[in-house]
Amino acid sequence: MDRLQGLLDAVVAISREVELPAVLNRIVTTAMDLVGARYGALGVLNDSGEYLEQFIAAGLSEQERAALAETGLPRGAGVLGHVIRHPEPLRVDDISAHPASAGFPPGHPRLRTLLGVAISVRGKIYGDLYLSERHDGQPFDAHDEEIVVALASAAGIAIENVRLFERVRVAAEQFQRLLLPTLPDLRPFTAAAIYRPAAEPSQLGGDWYDAIPLPDNVVAVVIGDVVGHDLRAAAAMASTRNMLRALLFDRSSPPGAILTQLDHALQTITNNPLTTTTLARIEPEGPGWRLRWSAAGHVPPLLLTPELRAEYLIAEPGLPLGVDPEMPRPDHSHFLPPGATVVFFTDGLVEHPDHSIDESLNELADLATVYGALPLQEFVQALADHHPSDGHDDMAILALRTPHA
Repeated sequence: MDRLQGLLDAVVAISREVELPAVLNRIVTTAMDLVGARYGALGVLNDSGEYLEQFIAAGLSEQERAALAETGLPRGAGVLGHVIRHPEPLRVDDISAHPASAGFPPGHPRLRTLLGVAISVRGKIYGDLYLSERHDGQPFDAHDEEIVVALASAAGIAIENVRLFERVRVAAEQFQRLLLPTLPDLRPFTAAAIYRPAAEPSQLGGDWYDAIPLPDNVVAVVIGDVVGHDLRAAAAMASTRNMLRALLFDRSSPPGAILTQLDHALQTITNNPLTTTTLARIEPEGPGWRLRWSAAGHVPPLLLTPELRAEYLIAEPGLPLGVDPEMPRPDHSHFLPPGATVVFFTDGLVEHPDHSIDESLNELADLATVYGALPLQEFVQALADHHPSDGHDDMAILALRTPHA
């Protein structure tokens, strides 16, 4: 009964994992726990099933791992190869006495006993689970074999589920990227943008950016973040972006008024979740340019001067979209000299559970000064590569540089 309960607990634990490496490691360590094995491994076969393309081992000491690091993957010889060629369960009381035994590579612990069980996914052998050396010194018995065979059946289902999940996640991420625009020709300005999904595979998001050239050398820029981490957030991002694009062609309205119009439209015809955004216009003024913007609960833009001094354009942000469309939205402005760079970004670039938001913003400003002399696409790439966040959320960056005098 204890073993049965342990098996049930193991199946539940494996099924909770949503990343394939975690599932494979959990299968090995769980099998070791169920039969009291000192060593465990899972060899994943290539598509043809002829050799191992991945080998996950557990129970090795750091010294043993270091000694085996240069030997590479097992080549499918010896008893391991026998299990690959003959996928029925195998129990061996003395590996050295088995007809297929080929010895161990240098640095490998000398093992005596083995229990090998194949794992199938959708009727095809996916890999083989190997266990060795019970802690009590006894060889593996029929009860050990039964429980590991049962675990292998559940493991095959868990592997298939996580592979299906990964395909759905990749398709959803591709869908989300397709919703993001290719930046148009914004001359006389230069612009660059980048999007990065969350590090956690299950965490899709609703971050987006956009830029639209308007008459008279005016450019409208937007950065936004729909609350949520799923396909609904991505779909809401698309509808919000498209509505805002239509409203942006009303050139007579300041950004705050356009955001108010957008908020009313969203409240009337959608049930989109809360959204933070910054909408800006850059227009000619004297020897430089005038940045006019309004924010809906969004992080402030970062200004990098031609001398590579960084400052945040901190101003009243207003409420996120979807809270109260009747609340007035303040507009702000700032003069931009020739050669200035304005960085619009989402909070995924700076959020870290172990750091205050001020610390992360300061770190981002420092990064901007370090990489600010780079061409704009390389600049946003550097910010995305060295960001101060923990990567739990997706992130978007859009940078715009005014023409040099």
